[in-house]
Amino acid sequence: MDVLIVEDDRSIAESLIAALRESGLRPRHVATGAAAIAAVSGASGDPDIVLLDLGLPDVDGYDVCRAMRAVSAVPIIVVTARSDEFDRVLGLELGADDYMVKPLGTRELVARIRAVLRRSKSGATGTTPDGGDADSLSAGALRIDLRTHRAFLHEEELALTPKEFDLLAFLSEDPGAVRTRTDIIEHVWDSNWFGPTKTVDAHVASLRKKLGDQRWIVAVRGVGFRLEIPSGGVV
Repeated sequence: MDVLIVEDDRSIAESLIAALRESGLRPRHVATGAAAIAAVSGASGDPDIVLLDLGLPDVDGYDVCRAMRAVSAVPIIVVTARSDEFDRVLGLELGADDYMVKPLGTRELVARIRAVLRRSKSGATGTTPDGGDADSLSAGALRIDLRTHRAFLHEEELALTPKEFDLLAFLSEDPGAVRTRTDIIEHVWDSNWFGPTKTVDAHVASLRKKLGDQRWIVAVRGVGFRLEIPSGGVV
């Protein structure tokens, strides 16, 4: 994987380059916003992912993010010292796929890179991993429309909260696969969530009630949850 590091601090850039190389990635480095924008054009030579600092010497990182997103769907992880909630929200709203605050843990950074690439891979091709429509997911009688943010069971719309919808969609991406509570928190809530993981259990309980059958979501003791099609649930 080619990783474009956009960082004006040479010492930070060099440590990132060394860490990413040790993890089997191929980093390259630019120190200005103009060079970063020039490196991302939507062409085949684009990097696989961008690590973007916000405090650049020539162009604010938010403007770089906006410019990149205007021409390319390349995944962007903001890597910055700005830790305020406002900055996090603005970065994500401008098109960043993730937001990390310095100082960084190398293992977490690599894990975030791989997670963002997994999430973006099917969207880039316009299909799901099994070759289906990227705008919808289905499991038996359950159908989830990602474009309109609506879910249907036996063609009857389910009245879901936004978080319930996101949780159901995440479980439905790979029916039968166990999703740990940590994975669920990272994908459905936020990778920087510090609340109790028991919030997942509460949302699962609510979803089960709305699905009308406890068997749709199976608890795996000490691990997490998986989506299963109840016996007789295929139509």
